[in-house]
Amino acid sequence: MTIGIHKTGESTARNIEDMINWLASFGESGEGGVTRLLYSKPWLSAQQSLKEKMEDWGIEPYFDDAGNLFGRIEGTENRTKAILTGSHIDTVINGGKFDGAYGILASLLSAKHLLDTYGRPKTSIEVVSLCEEEGSRFPLTFWGSGNLTGLFDCQKTPAVHDRDGVSIEQAMKDCGFGKRRYRRPFRRDVKCFIELHIEQGSILEESGRQIGIVTDIVGQRRFTVMVKGESNHAGTTPMNARKDAVAVSALCISYLTNKAKAAYPLLTATVGRIEAKPNVPNVISGEAVFSLDLRHHHDAVLDRYCDDIFAYFTELAGEWNVQITVEQTTDAKPVRMDRDLIQLSKQSAEDLDVSYQEMVSGAGHDAQVFGPHCPTSLLFVPSRKGISHSPEEWTKPADLAAGVELLTHVLYRLAYE
Repeated sequence: MTIGIHKTGESTARNIEDMINWLASFGESGEGGVTRLLYSKPWLSAQQSLKEKMEDWGIEPYFDDAGNLFGRIEGTENRTKAILTGSHIDTVINGGKFDGAYGILASLLSAKHLLDTYGRPKTSIEVVSLCEEEGSRFPLTFWGSGNLTGLFDCQKTPAVHDRDGVSIEQAMKDCGFGKRRYRRPFRRDVKCFIELHIEQGSILEESGRQIGIVTDIVGQRRFTVMVKGESNHAGTTPMNARKDAVAVSALCISYLTNKAKAAYPLLTATVGRIEAKPNVPNVISGEAVFSLDLRHHHDAVLDRYCDDIFAYFTELAGEWNVQITVEQTTDAKPVRMDRDLIQLSKQSAEDLDVSYQEMVSGAGHDAQVFGPHCPTSLLFVPSRKGISHSPEEWTKPADLAAGVELLTHVLYRLAYE
């Protein structure tokens, strides 16, 4: 049996648009956005409604004990391994309709099309609606994929709470999960994981291509940098006698930014937060703290860059007679996507005459959690103006359809041939 190479075009575009608008109704913010936080009422309604949709479409649904939802099409030959495809159901506060949701719905439409057209596959296919990725309600991320891969255990919940003081354990149990009523989330039977997602950047839109085939997901290192100097009078302390924490911080930030631009063009270095004490106009700051977010897809590049800037910080501390301390808060390793799946995606795009390019993902995705555990693929469709996590998030229907059709082709090759 071979798959017929065809494009359904407008009908696929209408179907995926309708599905996205339908799912966005669960947690609609009233501002054109969506707020669907982990274990909230809109979250539970969305998961239950997706479960009903799977049942209606002849796809066997089930939950695990963390609240991940799966829709399974049992294989005729290989039932011990499953091809997993999907994304996350949760959103940021007042986020967009497409982030996460598109990957779930595209996977569901692809699975339905394959089942209706070709019957059951040789290898089992499972569509997954992962319970959480964003970290918007509780101070953790990848709770869904983390439970599947052993990063977390929903029976040993971390001691984290939301803004209202509700623990993740209590919120989970209020939704009926975490009580051993459902199967254990941890899995060893995933043959591969494929995630289709909006890009959340502008590379594809600017290039005019419809598909991004991700080769690597960047590593992320985050630091808190503290500069301790000495508070003093703004009018009576000579410039050459100051231990100005803000001035030193400005020099640090200028250096690290210019170094990233000049020597490491694919590295991103971001100072997103800065605080000064006492933070008043007529006092020299005695303390300043700023955040530093670094991302690149090679650890060696991150190592060299960190060695360089931190050596400069040490030199600067001596010149200004201040203390500079650096605390690392995050160290997420870069993850390479599976080379065979990349090749399969490229061949499928060429078969469908869909334009594509290979690219690096600068944002984190569930694919980076699965990557160290099983062959993993991450595919992008364009985002208008690169906007995401916003009600302004949008992707052309034709590009949404191209992603669905490419995913369908890839799943056929993996599951039916």
